[in-house]
Amino acid sequence: MKQHIICIAFVLIFLVGCGKKDASTEVEGEVKTEQTEEHGEEAPQTIASLTEEQMKAVGITLGKIEMKELTSTIKTNGVLRVPNNNKATVTSMYGGIIKTLNVQIGDFVRKGQVIASISNPQYIQLQEQYLTVKSRIAFAEQEYRRQKELFDHDAGAKKNLQSSDAELKTLRTQRSSLQKQLQMMGINPANVNNGNLRSGLVITSPISGTISTISAQIGSYIDISSPVAEVIDNGSLHLDLQVFEKDLPKMKVGQIVHFKLTNNPETEYDAKIYSIGSSFENESKTISVHCSVTGNKTGLIDGMNITGIVSLDKSTTPAVPNEAIVEADSKYYIFIRTDKKQEGRHREESGHPDGKKRSAKEPELTDFEKTEVVKGSSDMGYTAITAINEISADADVVVKGAFFVNAKLSDPGGHEH
Repeated sequence: MKQHIICIAFVLIFLVGCGKKDASTEVEGEVKTEQTEEHGEEAPQTIASLTEEQMKAVGITLGKIEMKELTSTIKTNGVLRVPNNNKATVTSMYGGIIKTLNVQIGDFVRKGQVIASISNPQYIQLQEQYLTVKSRIAFAEQEYRRQKELFDHDAGAKKNLQSSDAELKTLRTQRSSLQKQLQMMGINPANVNNGNLRSGLVITSPISGTISTISAQIGSYIDISSPVAEVIDNGSLHLDLQVFEKDLPKMKVGQIVHFKLTNNPETEYDAKIYSIGSSFENESKTISVHCSVTGNKTGLIDGMNITGIVSLDKSTTPAVPNEAIVEADSKYYIFIRTDKKQEGRHREESGHPDGKKRSAKEPELTDFEKTEVVKGSSDMGYTAITAINEISADADVVVKGAFFVNAKLSDPGGHEH
């Protein structure tokens, strides 16, 4: 009886122990389930894996982060201008009918070159008046000498002498005025005679430059307020940059400006700052910075809009080629070769029961980690970078083909095992 009671006690103790073990197993199972659910929320993928064949196919090239002497820059907009003293409106001092036009838009003309010819019968009348006054002066001079001689011999009245003197002076004044008018018309007064009266005049260019517009045509009437053409000396072309107040302290006379035409960005031109404005332009809250265009000026015309880059001081900074940087979600990244693995590959290579073991025949993969950087200035094909997290000095960086690595990373099913 005593032994029977002892056996029953052992059975009860065993059953209680098993119950505790099962309860503990259930609790552990719940914790593992919760942990599994927690790990189920995957973080954004930052490791891209490519085979050697894939890297060759898209031309991926590795390099190092280099220390480059880059010039920091400021981007601005501006307009090409020609000073007003290098522009000219070609007009005639007298009205007339256009008989000939000797130039076309785009032609280069020199100062004094004939632009057009005009005619008007009034030109003959002016020359006629000049010849008439010359004849009257000859007669007036004879009359004055005669009156003076009579007066000197007390044979004539002083009043007659004074009258002849006044007449001679008036005629000489008229002659001088007519001479000036003829000269302004381009007629040499010394060549005017009864057999050489001109009915036409020529219009010449007041400066050397390029014909930008032609306002008249053959047969049209022009007067002193009617422009015939416009001439611009593009040799004095300069650049007006519009710089914001915050960038003004960085501007200095002598700085180099690289600029391109807004509507034709294929060709780059150069300029140099020679003057900095001291007042705001209208309501734009910008200050004009004046630059002289240097070197090639082919294709540049007054009034063209440009986009310019002002070069500031040079500084030595870590940099990578421009195409090594990719943009995503308004941030910038580079790709660095790493020993880190994609999560799926890590399970495979660690023998995790949920992973699929990679076949020995499958190619080796190279891993690249997406690393955030801050962009700096760009110059000569390189861009300065500042790493958000520390990057090893000997790290291998994707310097060519980063776009394809990023595309591989963005494709969840794109990696192969």
